[in-house]
Amino acid sequence: MEVAEKGNKIILNKVQDFNLTHMFECGQCFRWNKEEDGSYTGVVENKVINVEQFGDTIVFNNIGSQDYSLLKSYFDLDNDYGKIKKAVNTDSIMNEAIEFGYGIRILNQDEWETMISFMISANNRIPMIKRVIENLSVKFGEFICNYRGKDYYTFPSPKRLAEASLDEILECKAGFRAPRIKKAASRFLEERDLVYSIKDMTYDEGLTYLKSYEGIGDKVANCILLFSMKHFDTFPVDVWVRRVMQELYVDKNTKDKDIRKFAENKFGKYSGYAQQYLFYYARENGIGVKRKK
Repeated sequence: MEVAEKGNKIILNKVQDFNLTHMFECGQCFRWNKEEDGSYTGVVENKVINVEQFGDTIVFNNIGSQDYSLLKSYFDLDNDYGKIKKAVNTDSIMNEAIEFGYGIRILNQDEWETMISFMISANNRIPMIKRVIENLSVKFGEFICNYRGKDYYTFPSPKRLAEASLDEILECKAGFRAPRIKKAASRFLEERDLVYSIKDMTYDEGLTYLKSYEGIGDKVANCILLFSMKHFDTFPVDVWVRRVMQELYVDKNTKDKDIRKFAENKFGKYSGYAQQYLFYYARENGIGVKRKK
């Protein structure tokens, strides 16, 4: 991979295993949106970044070389995805899923933002999840800049959400999740260091801790562990993962917890990567939909 800077942009050449649609449309993040020109614009920490792709050339706009370390960490650029794919490519199903979503990378997202985002995601559709997160950011976040005619804001701090009234959070269309968001923010303020140390805990310790928050069940906790806490050996099971697993791997009556155990035994320390390939493959191809109707 070659790195170059030109004006207020960073250009990466000869990038492998990288596809914008695969990464931003595989259910792991909610603040990236596709532009009319096919690029994506999103917020990472306090940076508004636009990303374009031309074959194996990736162009990051609105960001300078001083922030390259942020890009490298967030987009997991130092990881060998060829090695990961080889490890999880255990059968013809996974081979097809990997070929379909070859450009997926697991983004290195902030723990606090990921916790609240996936609390909002429970029993919710992606457009609504994005809308609630955007509403919260506009109302409680800090203004960053106007880019391409749109104002962008940081994700709200735990302090700001803890101090907000329940009615203010409800105004952001959070619904029944509003009290849970406020409680989580207050608790996070007291246990911030503990939350940011979950990546150093065992999987079971992290899972138990996260599920002690109201509004965080097994699936949401596993998503948080995978997408922000570097527990890549977990296998979150949602409706699409359940469908593909029951359609192609296990009996149709297999429970979620048993699906997760089956997958973790099958894919080992890279189970989370396997989950992403299977999720994207199942959702984009409607696997299991006809049988479920």
